[in-house]
Amino acid sequence: MSPLDASPPLGQAVRTPCVSLVGAGPGDPELLTVKALKRLQQAEVVLTDDLVDQRVLACLPASARVLRVGKRGGCVSTEQRFIHELMIREARAGARVVRLKGGDPFVFGRGGEEVDALREAGIEVEVINGLSAGLAAPASVGVPVTDRRCTPGVAFVTGHNGEHGVAPDWAALARSRLTLVVYMGLTRAAVIAQSLQDGGLAAGTPAVIVSAAHTPRQRECFTTLADLPAAIEREGLPSPALLVIGDVVALSPQWRTDLGLEGSTSAPDEVAAVAVRAATAAMAAMADGIDDSRVAARFQAA
Repeated sequence: MSPLDASPPLGQAVRTPCVSLVGAGPGDPELLTVKALKRLQQAEVVLTDDLVDQRVLACLPASARVLRVGKRGGCVSTEQRFIHELMIREARAGARVVRLKGGDPFVFGRGGEEVDALREAGIEVEVINGLSAGLAAPASVGVPVTDRRCTPGVAFVTGHNGEHGVAPDWAALARSRLTLVVYMGLTRAAVIAQSLQDGGLAAGTPAVIVSAAHTPRQRECFTTLADLPAAIEREGLPSPALLVIGDVVALSPQWRTDLGLEGSTSAPDEVAAVAVRAATAAMAAMADGIDDSRVAARFQAA
C-alpha cells in the first residue's frame, strides 16, 4: 500500500489532511511566535528550508521526521513541484505536516505557490507568520525601516526574480523615497546599485549589508549606495544577506561611526533627520562634483 492510499487503523479517528506553513523567523528561536512553537512541538513530518536555524529545528520532537528541501542560489536545490508532491503525500497519509520556512512564508518564500498547490489537492492549509529578516535584520543593527522624518514607507524587493518572475522597476524605486530592503541581492549588488543611481538615487545614500541576521554568524557593513558592491567584496560578506538602502540607515549610530561622521547627527529628532539628509546630499554632491555650498544652503533653507 502506498502512502497515498494509507488508512488509519480501526478505531482511530480519521484526521483531516492539513499542512501548516510556519515561519521560522530570522534565526534566533526566541523570535518564534508562540503558535509557531506549538506547531513545531506537534509536528510529525517537517519539510524544512536550508535557511532555518538549527536552534529552531532543535524545538522539534525527537520523533519528527525532517525532510530537507532547501533552495539556495548556486547550489543544488529541490524542485518546487517535488516539494508540493511531498506535502500532499504526507498530509494524505495522516501525518501532522509542517512546512518550515525561514522568515515569513509569504515574504519571498513561495508560500503563495504552496498554498495554491495544497488547496488544489484538497488539503487544508494554515499559515503561521514569522518575523521576516526584512524587519529583523535592519533592527538588529539599529536601523528602523520606516521613520516619518526620512521616508514615507518601505519596499521589500527581490534582487533575484528568478525564472518567470517579475523584475523590480529600479528607476521607479529610486524615485519613490522609500526605504529599500533587498532580498537575495548580494550577487547582483553592482547592477542594483548602478540601476538605482541611473534612476536618480544619490550615490551617497546610506546603505547597510546584514549577513546571517540573528545568528551567531551575523555580520554587517555600513556603507553608501555607490560603495555597496565594493564593500561586499572587501568584507567578504556571505549569503544569506539583505541590502538596506535609504536615509533611515543613517539613523544608526554605527553608520555615522563607520563612515567617520560621528557627531554629525544627535538624538533622533527632526533636527537630526535634516542633518542626516544634509550629510547624504553632501556626500552625493562630492561624488558628482556638485558645489557643496549649494547643497548646504538648500538644507539650511529646509
